[in-house]
Amino acid sequence: MKKQLLALAVIVGSAVSVPLVYQSDPERFHDMASWALRPAEPEPVPVVMAAPAPEPGVRQLTGRRVEVAMDDRGHFSGAFRVNGTRIDAMIDTGATLVAINRSTAARIGLTLTAKDFKYKVDTANGPTLAAAGVIDTLQIGRISIDGVQAVVLEDKALKQTLIGMSFLNRLSTYRVERGKLLLEQ
Repeated sequence: MKKQLLALAVIVGSAVSVPLVYQSDPERFHDMASWALRPAEPEPVPVVMAAPAPEPGVRQLTGRRVEVAMDDRGHFSGAFRVNGTRIDAMIDTGATLVAINRSTAARIGLTLTAKDFKYKVDTANGPTLAAAGVIDTLQIGRISIDGVQAVVLEDKALKQTLIGMSFLNRLSTYRVERGKLLLEQ
């Protein structure tokens, strides 16, 4: 009888814990679930992990806060999820909008035509044409912002994704402290 009560307590405790783990960190939950559900005898086929390894210099804090370390060049770079796709990007407080190139736009599901590139913009690489777009979801760690305005440039005009003020202004705060950028939603 004691063994049955103990087994029941373990089952009930697990059932209560699963939703809490999922709510606190959905990516970690999916990692744990995929690990628990894989076959006992793995096939001799290379396995591609669904979730990326933590980006060097990015640290998840409690709640909806993230800390991004300054790199050797003095920039704050990290791994973001743009429409669910992992994108390496640099946070740029001098950029009005999030800026992505055409290849990245295609990777995240933004479909553009030549007619969409009708806005004249000045970039560090000179003047070019750009298209306007909206990113469904932009996420770093547990921070997630929906409906982020973006500008799409041709690949030759922009090599790296820039996370600009259209994302940063939607946070409750962002600040630099001791060589680290703290983002808080």
